[in-house]
Amino acid sequence: MKLSIGREQLLKPLQQVAGVVERKHTMPILANVLLQVSAEEISFTGTDLEVELVATQKLNQEHFAQAGEITIPCRKLLDICKSLPSNAMIELSLDDNKLLIKSGRSRFSLATLPAQDFPSLEEDAGAFSLNISQGNLKRLIEKTAFAMAQQDVRYYLTGMLFEVTNNQLRAVTTDGHRLALFDAQAETVPTDKIQVIVPRKGVQELQRLLNDDDSVLHLTFGNNHLQVTLPISGGKKKEDDNDNEGFVSFTSKLIDGKFPDYQRVLPRGGDKVVLVSHEDFRNALQRVAILTNEKYKGVKFLLKNNELCVQANNPEQEEAREEMAVEYNGDELEIAFNVQYLIDVLGVLQGTNTKMILSDANASMLMQETDSQDALYVVMPMRL
Repeated sequence: MKLSIGREQLLKPLQQVAGVVERKHTMPILANVLLQVSAEEISFTGTDLEVELVATQKLNQEHFAQAGEITIPCRKLLDICKSLPSNAMIELSLDDNKLLIKSGRSRFSLATLPAQDFPSLEEDAGAFSLNISQGNLKRLIEKTAFAMAQQDVRYYLTGMLFEVTNNQLRAVTTDGHRLALFDAQAETVPTDKIQVIVPRKGVQELQRLLNDDDSVLHLTFGNNHLQVTLPISGGKKKEDDNDNEGFVSFTSKLIDGKFPDYQRVLPRGGDKVVLVSHEDFRNALQRVAILTNEKYKGVKFLLKNNELCVQANNPEQEEAREEMAVEYNGDELEIAFNVQYLIDVLGVLQGTNTKMILSDANASMLMQETDSQDALYVVMPMRL
């Protein structure tokens, strides 16, 4: 195997797969990337056995390539490429079990492992597919990812539920204390409702790859995997594109489990509707949160006619109090929440005002934007 290529052309696909490569590993080969070279293109493959990324870069006439494949330490190769000048040409060649790297007066020799030992995710027949714009898919993840459980014996809560219905893709996440839901338009073949759970690592890697543009992505949900291919540059894929930027194929295993019936926990019949300035509310909560501590993040809401008072206390007998004008004409209510959960929701909500719907001190609160029904958030109350 031999390859002569510009630094940027080598660095782009390598950076795309580096995020999924394990730093701490039980299998040494998982710290490596699989480099495959042909006359027309090169590809890097990285995996942690849960998520697999394959970044492919087309070669042009300026590049020299001799076919071959090998696995090499990802971080070392990445750091070497980053340290070289931006206009550098890099030559790669195999010498026994070493990869030789030459650029200008720089010389490196890296240990390798055989390509045939590199693990790959099993092929999975596609059960169904849908088309969705990059921007919509990115928003879907950004609006809901924060509510995934970090660690939970209910392993299915540590991922994101993707629910497909006719021309709609819904994402739902919950950690048992709060819930996030977002709907995005998608092109689907009419089908019965289908649900899959994508694990946290897969969600995070897919979010990193996505861009805000309107280019259409083709998502394929198999029995065990989610697959999607998108441009390395994040730009639109055109029929006449010469593919100089290359593409990334993303594959993630799915969580084998049943997501809880989230419809049952959505508050219904709340008769207390509060409209509050989004920015003022978020700033007030951030100030009050200063006097909470790591173990206890509770704040008390005192709600009465057109006024909301937020209070926080801590073990040092310190107190914070914020009063703000709101639109509310219902009965007086005293209720407590984890302030960080509220700040997280306000971090993804947009618009001038935020709507809160409550019923009583023991029932969950529903939060959403006043001018959009695409997203809704549920926060359970705390006992003070």
